Amino acid sequence: MAKRSIVYRRLPEPGAIGRQLAQRFAEIRREFEVPEDFPPQVIVEAQQAATSATPPDRDATDVPFVTIDPAGSKDLDQAMHLERQGDGYRVRYAIADVPAFVRPGGAIDVEARHRGQTIYCPDMRVQLHPSELSEGATSLLPDEVRPAFVWDITLGPGGEQTAVSVARALVRSVRRYDYDEVQRAVDMGTADEPLMLLKEIGDKRVALEQKRGGASLPLPEQVVQEDGKGGFSVSFRPLLPAEDWNAQISLLTGIAAAQLMLDGGIGILRTMPAPEPKELDRFRCQAAAAGVPWPEEQTYGAFLRTLDRTDPRHLALIHEATALFRGAGYTPFDGTLPEQREHAAVASVYAHVTAPLRRLVDRFGLVVCEALSQGTEVPGWARQALPLLPVLMGESDRRAGGVERGCTDAVEAAELQPLVGKTVEAIVVDAANGKSVTVQFSELAVLAKASGHAEPGASVRVRVDGADIATGKIELTVVA
Repeated sequence: MAKRSIVYRRLPEPGAIGRQLAQRFAEIRREFEVPEDFPPQVIVEAQQAATSATPPDRDATDVPFVTIDPAGSKDLDQAMHLERQGDGYRVRYAIADVPAFVRPGGAIDVEARHRGQTIYCPDMRVQLHPSELSEGATSLLPDEVRPAFVWDITLGPGGEQTAVSVARALVRSVRRYDYDEVQRAVDMGTADEPLMLLKEIGDKRVALEQKRGGASLPLPEQVVQEDGKGGFSVSFRPLLPAEDWNAQISLLTGIAAAQLMLDGGIGILRTMPAPEPKELDRFRCQAAAAGVPWPEEQTYGAFLRTLDRTDPRHLALIHEATALFRGAGYTPFDGTLPEQREHAAVASVYAHVTAPLRRLVDRFGLVVCEALSQGTEVPGWARQALPLLPVLMGESDRRAGGVERGCTDAVEAAELQPLVGKTVEAIVVDAANGKSVTVQFSELAVLAKASGHAEPGASVRVRVDGADIATGKIELTVVA
């Protein structure tokens, strides 16, 4: 939740700088041993599985599910249908049935365990599963009948969960939305009732999150776009409210999944320890120093939601808040319940089950939850994998994080290359020691370290001393 989100919007014919970046991105993937091409046996097995999976007995194709994803997405994990039920709500959330197409111990399974997750690079996506599955047979594409795990969650008037079940069924999405479309339709009042309910339920789930002490770190999304003339631009894009509403449905399902697992005595949780009191005290002092009001009775999660990413003082605090979001991991159990059960940022028990096309652990969590909900035995292959998943996901997270950092450094170096020898305005967002600071450029979506000293939140001028795409290294000095 403290991770910077980066989106790359590319044009088909990059210029000279774009080609340098592409070379650097390829080097970064080699450095972190990112497997790009799938072995032939994986492709063959995926092609066979795409046409031979056994469909579930239940049929939910009469439910008008819709998907909501970034524009252009083809690997569609989730589809939803929302409706009123009495004075509350009914949420049906269909998740792609990847296990129906992946034979335990088969070539796809082995390769997916090695990869762990889809890795997003500026010039390509390194997928967890072959396109035959992730963008084809398993993806919840519009007007296609697909097998899915259908979560059926009942909510009370305030958005609180009152009942949950999950079962395999055939589904059909009737429309694919992107976030801009949803936001525009809701804002104009032209959205169908399910989309209007997304806002209504989303807002109530946000209120419940704040009430229980949950926190979401509002880090800006960095957008990299080539201009078709040999250059490109980097900008920050504020997240739309529709993205928050959509995320709340996923969080709702993850919370329900974790409780099913705990009640059944088997599963794998996504956990994170609570911030140390001294870290919260330090953050509160930083807010006071920045002159940002933080009422004593307000939780840090509620406070974070008040911060404005366009305000330099607030941006500095958002960066400092990353210290509160550390130590996330996966906690498997079978029989004895774990001591660490909660995810501090969610302020609840929580499990990953909503993105099986892009994240390995979700495939196993879904199978466990469906068995527990239906009163059947958890399959042996899923049970046996639970203790292995933390290591597999940990390795994958480290690889993905390294690739993201390397690519970001390269892109920022390219953005600053024309400015070498010049000074630019920036805001200090972190001052960890007396020798260097982290600055956010005022006119560019670049966040980097600079030699020198200044207080967090201060406006400074920074000289660009060097910017090397080949290494991603940036040299900056605070001059005033």
